[in-house]
Amino acid sequence: MTQRTTRRDFLKTSTALGAGYWVGGRTESVYSASPNEKLNIAIIGPGGKGASNLAGVAGENIVAFAEVDDVRGGPSMAKFPMAKRYKDFRKLLDKEEKNIDAVVVSTPDHIHVPAAVRAMRMGKHCYCEKPLSHSVSEARLAAETAKKYKVATQMGTQIHAGNNYRRVVEIVQSGLLGDVTEVHVWSGAGWGGVERSKETPAVPKTLDWDLWMGPAPTRPYHSDYVPFFWRRWWDFGSGTLGDMGCHYMDLPFWALGLRHPQTISAKGPKRHPESCPLGVTVDYQFGSRDKQPPVHLKWYDNVACPKELYGYKLPGSGVLFKGSKGMMLSTYSNYKLFPEKQFAGVELPPQTIPNSIGHHAEWLRGCKTGEPTTCNFDYSGALTESVLLGTVAYRVGKTLEWDPKTLKATNCPEADQFLRLPYRKGWELS
Repeated sequence: MTQRTTRRDFLKTSTALGAGYWVGGRTESVYSASPNEKLNIAIIGPGGKGASNLAGVAGENIVAFAEVDDVRGGPSMAKFPMAKRYKDFRKLLDKEEKNIDAVVVSTPDHIHVPAAVRAMRMGKHCYCEKPLSHSVSEARLAAETAKKYKVATQMGTQIHAGNNYRRVVEIVQSGLLGDVTEVHVWSGAGWGGVERSKETPAVPKTLDWDLWMGPAPTRPYHSDYVPFFWRRWWDFGSGTLGDMGCHYMDLPFWALGLRHPQTISAKGPKRHPESCPLGVTVDYQFGSRDKQPPVHLKWYDNVACPKELYGYKLPGSGVLFKGSKGMMLSTYSNYKLFPEKQFAGVELPPQTIPNSIGHHAEWLRGCKTGEPTTCNFDYSGALTESVLLGTVAYRVGKTLEWDPKTLKATNCPEADQFLRLPYRKGWELS
């Protein structure tokens, strides 16, 4: 049995096995039966959002970093001076394969799946930021890879662990709202609506620009991309919908058991070949599930966000469920039932979903015990596919009739170019 498999399987079954030894490239270590035994984790992208993800797993053994920008990732890496440093995540995975159990991927979207799939194919558990992928086909690949290699996974939709979301799900699933057939989801954020600069400034000495681009098309360096505004560009991100959709659409997906839409249509400003749009609306039609009726889910972002619905003023971002017996508005932190008089003093359903131990903690426990995570790549992959299908429908300007089994828009072959994005030579996933 290989060292990699021995360690991973030991951590997963430690409760049953009692105690044991792991012998490998480092010194011999003794592991107790406790699921609290520390994992050896590599951090791919410790700067920006990666810093908070690093904080979420900092109680484990942080053994290696991959970071292309010394300035962006420097403060995080300085906290773990014994961890090895790499610029290229591929070299990290190749050289540290025997020394790591899990990876955290907190890079721009276009690096998510190249890093996550490579790690999972080595048998490494994986935590990856949202959206899970840069394309629909990548999301499916990530989910299938996680299933094949039986690794613990979690996508970084951290609000999923919040108590408010759990109470909303309980209310919806209790039937208090009746049959929910309509959901409105909106985010006031705005990533897009820009033109590519004609300036070509020098690449900062602390940044490996070629590695930052990774599988994306070669472009001249510009601060329009690094460190934050890559979200505005199709080369690297998917605009507001790609950036925020997984957070807000997560709630209706969870509450209503949604998975794959039947049709997707989108409207917005004039399409730009390079930059993402501001002010998009997307209509998703989902079929019936078990005893639940079909659902129309509508997404809005930025200037397209509604100020009110059904006579009720709305916050800048949120989710509105419309059922046959009433409505519910939810943000990250609170919810309200409407009409207010109708629900005044109503008895809410009992708590059935346990409070989370923490989004990162759920994943760490899953790595060690095999216990399922709430945002594993099977669930999050389907969510990401749906989110990104909205961007595809916008880019082709047609209603998509979706076949999830074949990953095809059966009425729109021109959608293929956006469902499967090409990789730059040398970055292909075999």
